[in-house]
Amino acid sequence: MADLIRFRDDDAHEEPSVTLEGFLEQGNATAVRLEPDDDPRALIPHLGRLSLIEVSFPKFRDGRGFSTGSILREAGYTGELRAAGDILVDQINPLRRCGFDAILSEAEVDRDVLARLSALYDNVYQKTVDGRAPVWARRSAPVHG
Repeated sequence: MADLIRFRDDDAHEEPSVTLEGFLEQGNATAVRLEPDDDPRALIPHLGRLSLIEVSFPKFRDGRGFSTGSILREAGYTGELRAAGDILVDQINPLRRCGFDAILSEAEVDRDVLARLSALYDNVYQKTVDGRAPVWARRSAPVHG
């Protein structure tokens, strides 16, 4: 049974997603599913009309979807970005840092464990699309007194 976790205030997109190839051929869908081998840059000219981009994670150890999420957010996509597939609870916070605001896990996610993991670290060490300043950037920022 799939477990949907959303970090958005709007309603979940219910329209079935189409493949990237199907979207590029028909062009009228508002939901697209990207597989690990798909190039997310093909969607950049169409981002404004997409409500949902679902990124497939067929195996938890396949990290290509993290890059896909970052590419889409850096290109200006503001709709729902959903990671779907074999996702472990400890991957959810890094997915959020890459711009994902919805997770559809094949397995049930323990919400208590997720909450504890989310509260574990106040500082981050890498710059990503979530806007949080990495600790090295804050440390080297000028102090105004």
